[in-house]
Amino acid sequence: MSDPADGSTDAPAHGLTDAPVHGSTDAPVHGTWEPAPAARWEDAFLSGNGRHGVMVFGDPNDDRVIVNHHTLVRPNGSEAARPPELAARLKGVQDRLLAGDVTAGEDFTDGRPLLWVQPFHPAFQVRLRRTPRESPAYRREVDFTTGVVRAECGGRRSEVFVSRADDVIVQHVTEADLTVDVTLDHRLPGVPSDVTGRHSSVLTAEGALLTLRARYPGSERAFTGVTLAVVTGGRTRTAPPGIRIEGARSVLLLTRVRRHKGEWDALAEARELRALLPDGDGDEDTYDVLLARHTVLHRPAYLRAGLELGADPAERALPGSELVGRPKSPALLERLFAAGRYHLLSAAGMLPPRLTGLWTGDWDTAWSGAFTTDANVNLQTASAAAAALPEVSGAHAALIHGQLPHWRDNARAVFGTRGVVAPAHTDGESGHIYHLSREYPLHVWTAGADWLLKPLVDHDETRGARDPRLAAVLAEVAYFYEDFLTRTDENGHIVIVPSYSPENRPAGASWITLNAAMDLSAARHALRTAADHHPGPDAERWRALADRLPPHRVNADGALAEWAWPGLDDTYDHRHLSHLYGVWPLDEINPYDTPELASAAHRALELRGAENDSAHGHLHHALVAARLRDAQRVAGALDNVLAGDFFHVSLMSGHYPNRHVYNADAAHTLPAVLIEMLVQSTPGRLVLFPALPTAYPSGRLHGIRTRFGAEVDLIWSSEERTAVIRPTRTTRIDLRTSAGARPLSLSAGEDCVLTLGPQ
Repeated sequence: MSDPADGSTDAPAHGLTDAPVHGSTDAPVHGTWEPAPAARWEDAFLSGNGRHGVMVFGDPNDDRVIVNHHTLVRPNGSEAARPPELAARLKGVQDRLLAGDVTAGEDFTDGRPLLWVQPFHPAFQVRLRRTPRESPAYRREVDFTTGVVRAECGGRRSEVFVSRADDVIVQHVTEADLTVDVTLDHRLPGVPSDVTGRHSSVLTAEGALLTLRARYPGSERAFTGVTLAVVTGGRTRTAPPGIRIEGARSVLLLTRVRRHKGEWDALAEARELRALLPDGDGDEDTYDVLLARHTVLHRPAYLRAGLELGADPAERALPGSELVGRPKSPALLERLFAAGRYHLLSAAGMLPPRLTGLWTGDWDTAWSGAFTTDANVNLQTASAAAAALPEVSGAHAALIHGQLPHWRDNARAVFGTRGVVAPAHTDGESGHIYHLSREYPLHVWTAGADWLLKPLVDHDETRGARDPRLAAVLAEVAYFYEDFLTRTDENGHIVIVPSYSPENRPAGASWITLNAAMDLSAARHALRTAADHHPGPDAERWRALADRLPPHRVNADGALAEWAWPGLDDTYDHRHLSHLYGVWPLDEINPYDTPELASAAHRALELRGAENDSAHGHLHHALVAARLRDAQRVAGALDNVLAGDFFHVSLMSGHYPNRHVYNADAAHTLPAVLIEMLVQSTPGRLVLFPALPTAYPSGRLHGIRTRFGAEVDLIWSSEERTAVIRPTRTTRIDLRTSAGARPLSLSAGEDCVLTLGPQ
């Protein structure tokens, strides 16, 4: 099928070159490299399978691999914490807030001090140390297509990956005369002095076995790491706390970590690891088999989508440490797009990414290395549906469905209702709300369930099938609103009280207040989405309740107000943009159906300050700007991040400028921004090139999934733009381009090629 959209001619489809890290430089390089080992753990290259993660330094004299696992959180007294029992006091605080007492919510707590969730921490590092020697030509690299981190110097070669097939960390080291000491060491920066490790090393029929067992003080909980070393040639002996290998040709190390209570049978784990190894002529063959089993799962997932921006081949060939110093280079954005998808895929599996993704080299993680759900989790996973990463959506769903009993406890304890209320912070274990204080009254954030479920709704729309588990949770959210939304104003509109806009407060009032814009958008969306999934009497009630919610308010500055309640004035200088939830990721406010509200939202975005320059604030700003078709503002937000020195050599990011506080927000969110400025979709609309900055006059994007069931590829230059739409469902959509709007009919299995005029 061919359908010129702007009066031009048909054009052929275009794909992206599949170039590995060693590939030619006329296409983007799917990896990054450095001419020196990592001196800091923040610069270590990363690999992961969504459960285990590794940080690889690549030093030939002290080869360190930091091991991480999603389940490793340290007991801190919050394990049994419960949500505050406040339901009996709810009506009283509602009455006072409705009567105009702007500080009425300050005592709506149970007086507890702020309690952080259990902090995420590293397990240990696997160390291979040898007598120091001068290193000849050196190179370390990570290949995004395989997840292999490789370091080479002279005749020594080390390769590390985390297997998706076998859930094991694989390290293969080869050298003509390999003589090293191998140990497991949990004494990483910030380790508490009372967390001690118990080592053992033994030679078994399976290979040399190293174990490290660490117990948390005052707890039955512990974790154990097991490394099985299969050595080819030379001599191996125990050398407590590890082993010594002399004169070998190679060593294959297989490592796992388990969190547990009581003792754990490490020898049985070693036998299980040995069973992964096929019979062969040597560990080189064995390594290749392990890698092939992993790559067949990892490579197709990574290569589903890609981006080119017409970068200079010479800049594409630069090491990452040089490229991050060129913030205006299209090659930098190409590599960050590739790295962002790679790191996101690697961090998401049993759980979605934490604030630090799946990695940390320090026991003292900022904000406990938690899942911060009032902004960060959704921002990091924002590209999952569009960028063809259902693995990430599945991990996001796993977090939610695993915590629903706790969400029900939250609703009952705080509000006395049926249904569910989500926490703003979780360690991945508990979904109870207990991280709260006067300045952070996160227990009254009622929008959280809808906010967290929205990506799963997008995922279902993209794949064209509904998950019955999602439909059930949507109903529970609607039940909560039925019980909670009982107060009205003088016009008969529902009032959301108490209400909270993370993590901001009105000027001259307290944090707990009324009718936060995010709460209004979430309640409307949740009730109507639940009704769509549950036709019948429930749906009629839920839609009627949604219709009684008040409209958004436009303030005296012409901006969408953060609180739709008279007398609550905006506080503009804040990193969060919670009040623009209706713009992104919802479709409630947009330039096509609600142009006046979109204009007010745009004014609110113009007035918003950057506060502390956090990466998530800048990129959230860019996502909203893209929905509002403001390419200049998208470019400005990107410039703030690219020129702000947010990216480590590893291409993982910092939370603040100058790489301050290791944090995955910028790394994982950036691909979503680049997609949103080129392609946006709803179940009935496709928007092409809505907010493309002039700095990127040519490029290619492929593999983008839409919510109406199609894959989209784009190619553009200053003369022409082409879109190839590959529908899997027959549908009719509203197509939006710079030329305007028009209906477009799509037939399943028939490619539609659109040739557009210049931007």
